[in-house]
Amino acid sequence: MNLTVIGTGYVGLVAGACLADMGNNVICVDNDHDKLNKLRNGIIPIYEPGLEELVKSNMQESRLTFSDNLDDAVKKSQVCFIAVGTPQDKNGAADLSGVFKVAEQIAKSMNDYKVIVDKSTVPVGTAQKVAKIVKSNTSYPFDVVSNPEFLKQGNAVDDFLSPDRVIIGSDSEKATRLMQEIYAPFLRTANRIILMDVKSAEMTKYAANSFLAAKISFMNEIANLCEKVGADAELVRVGMATDTRIGNRFLFPGVGYGGSCFPKDIEALINTGNEFNCDMSLLKSVNKINKNQREMFVKKITDYFGNDLSGKKIAVWGLAFKPKTNDMREAPAITIINDLLKCGAEICAYDPKAMETSKELYLKDSISYAKNSYEALENVDAMLLLTEWNEFRRPDFDKMKMLMKNPLIFDGRNQYDPIRLKEKGFKYFCIGRS
Repeated sequence: MNLTVIGTGYVGLVAGACLADMGNNVICVDNDHDKLNKLRNGIIPIYEPGLEELVKSNMQESRLTFSDNLDDAVKKSQVCFIAVGTPQDKNGAADLSGVFKVAEQIAKSMNDYKVIVDKSTVPVGTAQKVAKIVKSNTSYPFDVVSNPEFLKQGNAVDDFLSPDRVIIGSDSEKATRLMQEIYAPFLRTANRIILMDVKSAEMTKYAANSFLAAKISFMNEIANLCEKVGADAELVRVGMATDTRIGNRFLFPGVGYGGSCFPKDIEALINTGNEFNCDMSLLKSVNKINKNQREMFVKKITDYFGNDLSGKKIAVWGLAFKPKTNDMREAPAITIINDLLKCGAEICAYDPKAMETSKELYLKDSISYAKNSYEALENVDAMLLLTEWNEFRRPDFDKMKMLMKNPLIFDGRNQYDPIRLKEKGFKYFCIGRS
């Protein structure tokens, strides 16, 4: 099938490459010429395991191409996926201007029946607005479908190629059949396509992300109470996770969630609630707990050293909001580091993939960067673990102690065994454990 994906960001690039890998002819469209030139030369702007190989192999087979000509791409394609960004506006709502602009451009380029797919995360009612825009700009028949993505950064390629489920929100039998045909190769062993109306599909994406965020904030609140009463949050977590009704995922205490999805989607859902006079009090609390978690972690550090951190050198392991990505959007590390800088601390950071992102977009020249994790520890007063990369899980503690001026660890991801650290001569602070 001939497909167009508009937007070569995280969602669009993964979707385009995976759809091409199943034999479709896919045109990925973007108006960022610098990004397009890099992609055509096999330079992938985001780090995602397996994505670079997938893009290059499908480009070599001429199934995947990159273009800035939306008009030509639409005319050649039967299905057009809108995968542009929907960032927060100043009120916390999703900014849909990019989606609406693309919808208008698709309409003006149509030469036959098209299925227009909202792949971007959009609030309830967006498909109706897209349909209205398209209808006012073309006389050709079309259908608008909601097909939200459920990709985990760091595992996005596998998630797309072997999805837990594919949600298709459609009010048209013709469009539904086409979407089922597109996804059939991904679901050969089991039919995990879930059909529903468009509005329910739009809501499902927000509801799923908000629920996962709520699990994280709930566990963080329990962990904070564990610290106060002398319980061990790790043991409590295990006790909860073995209950099949609860499960063990998204149940780890720490410095809170970040990334491009959870913070933005919760704010957008709260905003939708406000529009319909529905007080989303639970999600407001989830949001508040997440922000407080970062402040409480900084307080652990200032409680130990005092509020004036002048002359204190602190190592940071991990900048990305989660492992296996270079994405720092809403990363806890940004808030925590900036708060420590305000207190006068000197920061040296290391992250396997996100340091260039940090240098270009976030912390820039305000901190120094190490070539590896151990170099970051040289003569420091403390180390902070903020991202649970695999290489940080089993470090050489003897080497660490030798390099550090003060063997002190603040673990924001509860990676280490407090008893072992104590035996090694470290002072160790984590989340929800004495």
